[in-house]
Amino acid sequence: MRGLRGKVVGAEKAAQANVIRRREETTAARSLLDTAKAMESKTVALRLKELETLESSSRWATCRPTTASTECSNKLVRLKP
Repeated sequence: MRGLRGKVVGAEKAAQANVIRRREETTAARSLLDTAKAMESKTVALRLKELETLESSSRWATCRPTTASTECSNKLVRLKP
């Protein structure tokens, strides 16, 4: 009887954790959608995000971003369509 109750409690905890995980994933997806909408309408924000990506990738890449650095830009995936 205890073993069965333990399994039920374990299954309930797993279900609760799954609900929390799905809720967090939904929140993250909404946040990404909001960001994408903002980037679509504001090209300056898109360019800033692109430069932030270049800066963060320069920590592990062999190139360093500058205003005219096509080497880094060619090595990275462009954010523009």
